[in-house]
Amino acid sequence: MNTRIWIERVALFVLFVFVAVPSAWSSPTVALVLGVVFGVTANHPSPKAAKKLSQILLQVSIVAMGFDMNLAQVLAAGRSGFIYTLAGIAFTLTLGMLLGRALSVSRKIAHLISVGTAICGGSAIAAMGPVVGASDEEMSVSIGTVFILNAIGLMLFPPIGHAVHLSEPQFGLWAALAIHDTSSVVGAGAKFGATALMVATTVKLARALWIVPLVLLTAVAQQTRTSLRSIKWPWFVVFFVVAAIARTYLPAGGPIYPWLSKGGRIGLTVTLFLIGTGMSRENLAKVGLRPLLQGVVLWIIVASTTLGLIRSGVI
Repeated sequence: MNTRIWIERVALFVLFVFVAVPSAWSSPTVALVLGVVFGVTANHPSPKAAKKLSQILLQVSIVAMGFDMNLAQVLAAGRSGFIYTLAGIAFTLTLGMLLGRALSVSRKIAHLISVGTAICGGSAIAAMGPVVGASDEEMSVSIGTVFILNAIGLMLFPPIGHAVHLSEPQFGLWAALAIHDTSSVVGAGAKFGATALMVATTVKLARALWIVPLVLLTAVAQQTRTSLRSIKWPWFVVFFVVAAIARTYLPAGGPIYPWLSKGGRIGLTVTLFLIGTGMSRENLAKVGLRPLLQGVVLWIIVASTTLGLIRSGVI
């Protein structure tokens, strides 16, 4: 093993421990930034293992954080957000496809980026990809585009929320509707405040459930129902609800729930670090200008429109 490889492995281990141990210096934003810096400046020794671990850890962390949620609040968030979620998804998908056509982006890539923006980022893309017959390259470009915007959203949304004087419930709703991936939504909510975190998590997970009908409708429309077997369904959302049920109706576990929730927040911070390490120079190069431009323009329109509607009290 040469010196460079040894240094990179030691650096990865030290950074991993730093973000995993709770401290005044460690936060979801810091973890993501450190991961990105490592990803673009070093050669990751185990990129596939890190990606797999981040996927598992994110789901486990979300479920663990469910032990800090009241079931009534989770259901209320899902009911109250039904109409504007449906309208928002329809608007985002339509606008995204129009932008993709205007920018001459591949139809499949444009569709995946639109779905990722409309529902829940990489998870939605991973579920939709097999249905539309996307290649590995098309999946990579779409996920890479969404990933870049996720990192930007996690860092920019909290200061913007403070600048425009959003309340915590308002910010949580905005983050859930305008940031792509669940990991960045939860990270931004946690940075803004406890109430923002609760609202952001419940609304985002309720939104994630729209993957199911959208994928089914797309499969039927394209007559590719056999591909449903390969879809990665977001089963962790179901377990999140189970955790909320336990928190609400099983008070005997009261002393354990705060520890589980705290463990979930630590797991989320580590997840964001691992995700950041996957942003290599090669992955950035794969994205390309046109898909990135489609994703950026679509995201700015969706985020600004949603923010305006929230501030005006429409939603």
